[in-house]
Amino acid sequence: MFITFEGIDGVGKSTQLDLLETWLKARGHEVLRTMEPGGTELGQEIRHLLLHRKGDVAPRAEALLYAADRAHHVATKIRPALELGTIVLGDRYYDSSIAYQGAARELSVKEVQDISLWAVAGLEPDLTFLLDMPAEQALIRRDDTGTAPDRLESEQVEFFTRARDQFLKLATQPRFEVIDASMAIPDIHSAVIARIEKAGLGK
Repeated sequence: MFITFEGIDGVGKSTQLDLLETWLKARGHEVLRTMEPGGTELGQEIRHLLLHRKGDVAPRAEALLYAADRAHHVATKIRPALELGTIVLGDRYYDSSIAYQGAARELSVKEVQDISLWAVAGLEPDLTFLLDMPAEQALIRRDDTGTAPDRLESEQVEFFTRARDQFLKLATQPRFEVIDASMAIPDIHSAVIARIEKAGLGK
């Protein structure tokens, strides 16, 4: 099963991925935890270009770099793991490109979606958790971590509001489970586990 976590920066995806990975492994499941961008050696180089390079990156170039990272990531890590019966947990996938590079950058959502689906040869997640909260609240939480923001994290609140709105539009698809990210961490984890058990992974 391929499970992804989505949402704007600061909603707590990493925390919930940690908890779910531990829960699944305790039940004997093989788990691959990965992230985008940067889930491969090549991806780490692309991640640096996207998030830590000084200067601007043109929006279309940014979208194509994310697609390149994802194409390599799927071909070399995600598909091979799924073929072995491993549960893959992804910290972001192409929904993030649709929300960030499509809507937030004000490019064509359909074009970014088409590029993303082509890059992954049509591989869709089985289940996607969208951790949702207003952008203003998420950015306050993110800033409380004390870490320096990367290039995308330095965007204004309007950027993240557009991304959040697009995530919520995407979340009308059956594979999505929308969870209020303002809840306490254990309550969010409980909601995640309830959906995971519904998918038959609780044994």
